[in-house]
Amino acid sequence: MDYKQAGVDIEEGYRAVEKYRDLAAGTVKQGSLRRAVINEIGSFAGMFSLKELISAGQGMEDPVLVSGTDGVGTKLDIAFKMRKYDTVGIDCVAMCVNDILCHGARPLFFLDYLACGKLDASVAADMVKGVAVGCNETDCVLLGGETAEMPGFYDRGIYDIAVFAVGIVDRKNIIDGKTIKNGDLLVGIASSGPHSNGFSLIRKLIPDLNEDFGGMPMGLALLEPTRLYVRPILRLLEQVPIKGMAHITGGGFYENIPRMFAEPHRATIFEDSWPRPPIFSRIAQSLGQERDGELQKKLFNTFNMGIGMVLALDPEDAPRAVEFLDAQGFPSWIIGRVDPYIASAGKQNPSGKNPGLGEVVLVRS
Repeated sequence: MDYKQAGVDIEEGYRAVEKYRDLAAGTVKQGSLRRAVINEIGSFAGMFSLKELISAGQGMEDPVLVSGTDGVGTKLDIAFKMRKYDTVGIDCVAMCVNDILCHGARPLFFLDYLACGKLDASVAADMVKGVAVGCNETDCVLLGGETAEMPGFYDRGIYDIAVFAVGIVDRKNIIDGKTIKNGDLLVGIASSGPHSNGFSLIRKLIPDLNEDFGGMPMGLALLEPTRLYVRPILRLLEQVPIKGMAHITGGGFYENIPRMFAEPHRATIFEDSWPRPPIFSRIAQSLGQERDGELQKKLFNTFNMGIGMVLALDPEDAPRAVEFLDAQGFPSWIIGRVDPYIASAGKQNPSGKNPGLGEVVLVRS
């Protein structure tokens, strides 16, 4: 018996790496990023020169590296059932860059990890192609990665993908929520749909992926990639100071908005202040047997409900931010206000968890 008979096809792995190499090379553009990349995919590790980057005019007094890692969870199941593999790579990138962006960091480079039961180089390359697209759209580099073929551990046809991102920010420009005060306004930026969270529930509620949804199969609609907020928000930071940011991911509003607070506050959310993408009405329809109040709590504790990123801004800056983001093609609304935290009111998070400081309260404006 040899390695191939045991289930690991080394030659197919070589074919995948050759495809990856071309995709990664496409993310290394001219300028400071190109000069900062020291080696190509295929070595034991990816190398990136911070000195080269900083000397190219970044002007940082105290550069801080900011890292994040994430995957796309069970959204992958829908991708494979629909035989559409490229968008989940974009999701992976977005989940990471949007997280590190919350602290004001500009992404520099990515590493990806892909695991499967039986490697198909074309499928794997499609997934990594999405990572490369995400890197190009956020001006960073795909520096390396790992592909693991694991027969007997993963079933044939099962893949998982995750990425690791590193970004940079000057220490004086770190966004940490310490300047947020009562009376500040919360600006929400539109999502493209559920993004990459809540799919374990969605798959139970909407099992028919061929259901017509706006003229396309439901499965394809659900695969709409997570929005990449890097470019518009980095540009916005040149216009107004952002006091805090929350990427609305798993746990929805209740668990993510308090994470941007450095001290206890109440986030009062005007739940009727922005339009919901139709997919959330479809999800709510499947949960419609519950009482309205309980339904809203469940939805806002699981999904982004049409808001992918929330910014805390001074009241004078919030309207300017909305106008700027709208002009960048990212619809935005003033969706809430920072109010005093009232401890006696109890936790508003229906899951009973509160990873940040304070609470979230839904009201109608």
